[in-house]
Amino acid sequence: MNIAIIGYGNMGRLIEAQALSRNHVITAVVDPQITERHTPRGAPVFANLSEGGTLGGADLAIEFTRPDTAVENIKTLAERKIPVLTGTTGWLDRLDEVTQAVDAAGASLLWAANFSLGVNLFYRIAAFAAHLVDPFPEYDVGGWEAHHRNKADSPSGTAKTLIEWVLSAMERKKQPRWETVNRPVKADEIPYQSLRTGSLPGIHTIIFDSPADTIEITHTARSREGFASGALVAAEWLVACPGPGKPAGTVRQGVFTIEYLLKDLLGV
Repeated sequence: MNIAIIGYGNMGRLIEAQALSRNHVITAVVDPQITERHTPRGAPVFANLSEGGTLGGADLAIEFTRPDTAVENIKTLAERKIPVLTGTTGWLDRLDEVTQAVDAAGASLLWAANFSLGVNLFYRIAAFAAHLVDPFPEYDVGGWEAHHRNKADSPSGTAKTLIEWVLSAMERKKQPRWETVNRPVKADEIPYQSLRTGSLPGIHTIIFDSPADTIEITHTARSREGFASGALVAAEWLVACPGPGKPAGTVRQGVFTIEYLLKDLLGV
């Protein structure tokens, strides 16, 4: 499969390394911060999508950039009928706009706040736990997440998705509380706080607390490699690639989340 990488930060470089290890081809890299004409592994580098043209005949573009650039990147790639997988977070308030653009172009998009298989299993575990404690009002719910100091958004997209799963499993909790409040937390709120420091790749915790005991469920990412490998599995699914190094097949058209992939893998 021919892959273009949009954004050559930590994730972009991991995507390149893991894609090559899976016998895929990197046809182009787009990043305005890079002055070299080729990456260390030989892929041509372009400053922007206009300069990149067809991105070397890419079957798919993998986009990890910033919230303020992701939407225009996705729309431009959709116009060129290049399927897009994006792990950028912080832009979902414009999801309707993006969906309309992708559908109008007859293009393809798969987005996720987090492509890690472990994180997506964590969502389901947390939601099931929330369902179990919901009938017991003595158990309150809250949590926190921590990431490296350079993360562009807060709370994380993973945190937002986690709380959506928990809220969907509970009757007595209705809304998240992301920011600090100078008042008691309301009975129907889930307070969830963010920490940004050091080089942490990502920690997410959900807490069910009663006067008698506390139940904590935590996902800790040891590295970003799980995000990269999950993104490549999702990319192969989107373009119907039968496996590493194989050509793309019939591309799935429309807007998808990682839930579509997981339903195929888990059968639920």
